[in-house]
Amino acid sequence: MSLGFFGIGEFYALICAVLWGTAVVLFKYSGDGLSANNLNLVKNIISVGLFFPTAMIIDGLALPNLSTRDWIIVIATGYFGIAVADTWYLQALRYLGAGRTAIVASLYSPFVVILSIVFLGEYLQIWQWLGFVLVLLGILIVVYQRHYQDIEQSILLRGITLAACSVFLTAAGVVAMKPVLANDGFFWIVTLRLFAGVLGMLAFIVIRGNMRETIKAISNRDLPWRIIIMASILGTYLAMFFWLAGFKYANASVASVLNETANIFIVLMAWLFLKESLTKRKIVGALITFTGVIVFLGVVNV
Repeated sequence: MSLGFFGIGEFYALICAVLWGTAVVLFKYSGDGLSANNLNLVKNIISVGLFFPTAMIIDGLALPNLSTRDWIIVIATGYFGIAVADTWYLQALRYLGAGRTAIVASLYSPFVVILSIVFLGEYLQIWQWLGFVLVLLGILIVVYQRHYQDIEQSILLRGITLAACSVFLTAAGVVAMKPVLANDGFFWIVTLRLFAGVLGMLAFIVIRGNMRETIKAISNRDLPWRIIIMASILGTYLAMFFWLAGFKYANASVASVLNETANIFIVLMAWLFLKESLTKRKIVGALITFTGVIVFLGVVNV
């Protein structure tokens, strides 16, 4: 195994993992005062408010010159990849806890590569198939339970399904957006995609006739707003910057693996701060899953 010199790019990628891991634990710690849908809406509104001035400063006032097809991709991935996917992830947190959700979320890298094969013409190497099997094995070790333990079987299956579908939509959005991001105005594209997600969520709320209930829910002053705002800034805004910086200054496969360490941080922080159990099975499953991600991304040549 060779990770090479641990330079500034690797440092940025690792910081991204720590930020995202911290944000996930904070979102779980914030409790059930807001539904997953409303929490996601608040998170994204806060992030949009930060990204708009950032895009103006970095990319200027001119919007990117995108084709009609590109705009459709930005809008569609904004809704499904952010509005829907993040809501499902936050709901999975409620069902599974931070630790189990993080392990299932390790499917992200395999999903990205598999979708790249289908839509971008890439292909899997033999070691990547091995890595994919290891990821699945690690997840099964963590989530399998012979009898009802700390979570009912139906809730466990619902949480796993939501987490896996969330990660799949996120991966699909990344693959679909890859050609679009090659255009000028990167931060405007990211901002407008996030904004499309917010508009899509608001439209869905209006169609369902839940706007009054939503406003009432997010106007509750008793909610842990400091935690929610901090998690939103760390997980959606700052983590994005360090994610981009990591891929800019480090080898892409190495940066991807370091980003995936977020799931290890989540498991550990969930044990330390959320008092979630840290069993031998969870430790072994997490290590096997992370090893699978490393093998899958080709950092280990087998």
